Amino acid sequence: MTENPIACSRPSGRQFRAAAWLPWVLLVAGTLVGGLAGGAYGLLRAPVYTATSYVVAVPTEESDPASALGFAQAYGRAATQLAVLGDAQVSADVPVRTLQRSVRTATSPDAPMVAVSATSRRPGTAARMANAVAHALTLHANGTKNSTHVQLVQFSQAVRPTEPSSASPQLTTLVGTSAGGLLGGLLLLVRPRRTTTGDDEPVRPAPVPVPAPAADVHGQL
Repeated sequence: MTENPIACSRPSGRQFRAAAWLPWVLLVAGTLVGGLAGGAYGLLRAPVYTATSYVVAVPTEESDPASALGFAQAYGRAATQLAVLGDAQVSADVPVRTLQRSVRTATSPDAPMVAVSATSRRPGTAARMANAVAHALTLHANGTKNSTHVQLVQFSQAVRPTEPSSASPQLTTLVGTSAGGLLGGLLLLVRPRRTTTGDDEPVRPAPVPVPAPAADVHGQL
């Protein structure tokens, strides 16, 4: 008696159980790999420091606080322009391109204050760049105070930061673990599903009846 080739090629229950466990193994592996990659990135990447200097717009006797608030918004946008950065590069001791890449400003809709922040791998350089740009901005603004009736005053100078502002290795590890788990979960959701019966064998589709040939139909009639 010859063996049924279909029965011989039918997967065993152990093979089906292994296939069911495989997506969960991929999920755990993705989580571990993501955590290791995030931790390595946090350890190997050089820390970045951020220093911030603040200037405030003050109205003169011929102006009002609302005008000072509006000019503070304008000065915040002008702080990163080439005219201001060009004057700041000497005292910052860095080229203009470095200032363009490292200096950012922020303003408040409620207070006439401009925050000038600079980032660098050296804490002293970060503080020096922030103070240089804030000083150059103050000189430019006060050069037109007779027409704007608003003057810019140094509120607080940037100090040398003592702690990096970049993400710590613990945080990058957590982010990498979350990203790896998310990717593994997506693979788990989009994997092809196999429908099985109680004895771990695939459910075979019901046979579709084949229509009888036309000759047989006429013969039956």
